[in-house]
Amino acid sequence: MSTIDSSIVIPITKLHENAVIPFYAHLTDAGADLVSVEDAVIEPGQRVLIATGIAIAIPKGFVGLVHPRSGLAVKNGIALVNAPGTIDSGYRGEIKVCLVNLDTDETVVLPSGSRIAQLVIQRVEFANFTEVDNLEESDRGTGGFGSTGINS
Repeated sequence: MSTIDSSIVIPITKLHENAVIPFYAHLTDAGADLVSVEDAVIEPGQRVLIATGIAIAIPKGFVGLVHPRSGLAVKNGIALVNAPGTIDSGYRGEIKVCLVNLDTDETVVLPSGSRIAQLVIQRVEFANFTEVDNLEESDRGTGGFGSTGINS
C-alpha cells in the first residue's frame, strides 16, 4: 500500500468492521483499490452488487469514478456493469460495486477482502447548456457509431 502527497482530502467512514480504506498499490497508480467486505459467488452471466463497507465525502468539484480491475477481467471474465460507475460529490451512502461474470462456463468466487474495483478521483467541469437553433459545422458532422471504423 502506498500513500501519496495530495491536497485533496477525502473523508471516509468505515460502515463494516472489515472495511478497508481505498489504497494505491503503487505510487503512480491512478486508481485506488476498492475491497469487498462480503463473499461473492458470481455464476456465468450473473450480476452481483458487492459491498465495500465504506462511505466517502467527495468534495464539490470532484467525482469518484469506479473502474474495473484489469486482472479480474483477463483472469476471470469479470467486468463492471456500468463502467465507470459515478460517485457524485453529494452521495454519502455505501460504495457498492456491480460486477458481472462474462465467462460462459466458469463460476467466479470472490472471498471477502478481494480487490474488486478501482476508485479514480477527478476534477469535474460544470457546463452551462445553452439552446441554439443550429450547431456549428465540424469535420465529423453527424457521423456516429462506427462512422470511423472498418469499411467506413
